[in-house]
Amino acid sequence: MTATLAFDVYGTLIDPLGISTTLESQVGDKAPVFAQAWREKQLEYLFRRALMREYRDFPTCTREALVFTDRRFGTELSVNAMSELMGRYLHLPAYADAAQAIEPLKGAGHRVYAFSNGHPDDLKRLLANAGLDAHLDGIVSVHPMASYKPDPAVYQHFLDSTGSAAREAWLVSGNPFDVIGAQARGWNTAWVQRDPGAVFDPWGVQPTVTIADLRELGEAIGRVVKTRTTRQR
Repeated sequence: MTATLAFDVYGTLIDPLGISTTLESQVGDKAPVFAQAWREKQLEYLFRRALMREYRDFPTCTREALVFTDRRFGTELSVNAMSELMGRYLHLPAYADAAQAIEPLKGAGHRVYAFSNGHPDDLKRLLANAGLDAHLDGIVSVHPMASYKPDPAVYQHFLDSTGSAAREAWLVSGNPFDVIGAQARGWNTAWVQRDPGAVFDPWGVQPTVTIADLRELGEAIGRVVKTRTTRQR
């Protein structure tokens, strides 16, 4: 049985904390905590914009989160420094397992897409710079919906865009909020728990599968399909 796989980008295929390398020249040893705080504020702004129905695109929210984080840490980044950091957001590194995982999945007959809160133009450049674009069947951004994950409408947007049904779709993400959002819409889900200390939200919901490495996904999907087929007999 083949599936339509929707890979989240930031936090799943691409490491947003990879910006720390550039941050070191700007904020020194504060770089790791600055990068984490920037990412957390970025997500908060996306969620708030979606809930308020006051949409601003992903780069705008990212820049606003950068300004907030700069003020919080008192780092007084210059306009040029902020522009450099925003530019580096198009050159974030891919996780080591990303490219190696996708080709076997396509070889097994699965359709493989990137599915992200990012802006379409930025996603194309980011994934190309990371060497992942050639491995994908396409890129689906939430931007046309003027909202963000986990708004139910954006998951339907993905299904409509790819001609898929929820029962055959898999959301693959390192972000628990994304997994829970997709599962609430009837999708299969795979949580990528690269850090064994990462905690899944205690909402009484569990992902269909949990994997530590994207290269485990094909086998994990196979086990689920086999179990379901056995139950139906």
